[in-house]
Amino acid sequence: MFQRILVALDNSEMSQYVFEEALSIAKLTHARLMLLHVLSDLEIGYPKVKNLDEYLDKWEDYSKKRLELLQTRQNVATYIGVNTGFTQIPGSAPSTICKLAKSWKADLIVVGHQKISSLQELARGSVSNYVMHYAPCSVLTIQPT
Repeated sequence: MFQRILVALDNSEMSQYVFEEALSIAKLTHARLMLLHVLSDLEIGYPKVKNLDEYLDKWEDYSKKRLELLQTRQNVATYIGVNTGFTQIPGSAPSTICKLAKSWKADLIVVGHQKISSLQELARGSVSNYVMHYAPCSVLTIQPT
C-alpha cells in the first residue's frame, strides 16, 4: 500500500489529469501527496528572451503562477481529505524528481508521459523515461487521453 506519493506536475495540458489520477490513488490508499513542480528554463522560452531583465520578469511571473496552481491543487486535495504538501524547485526535471522522491521517501511517483517525436526525445530526453530508470521507488506513468 502506498503511503507517500510524489506527483510531478508541469505546464502541460495533461498536468491536471496527472493530478486527478494521483489524487484518486491517494484517497483510496490514504496516502500523503507531495505535489512537485520543477522550474525549468525550457518552459519560459529560454533562450528566446532578448535580455536579462525580460528573462527575470518572465521567470518571476512563471514561478508565481506555478506556485498559485500548486496551492490551488493542494486546497482541492485537502478539501477531499488527502494530506497534501507542495514544493517548487528550479533545476532539471528528471533528476530533481528522483532526488526529491529519495529524500522524501516516496513509495510512488506519478508522472505524465507526453507524446513527443523520437527526434525530440533524442534531443531533450523524456522525463518519464529517465524517472522510470532512476527512481528509488515505483513509478506510474500516465499516458495522454
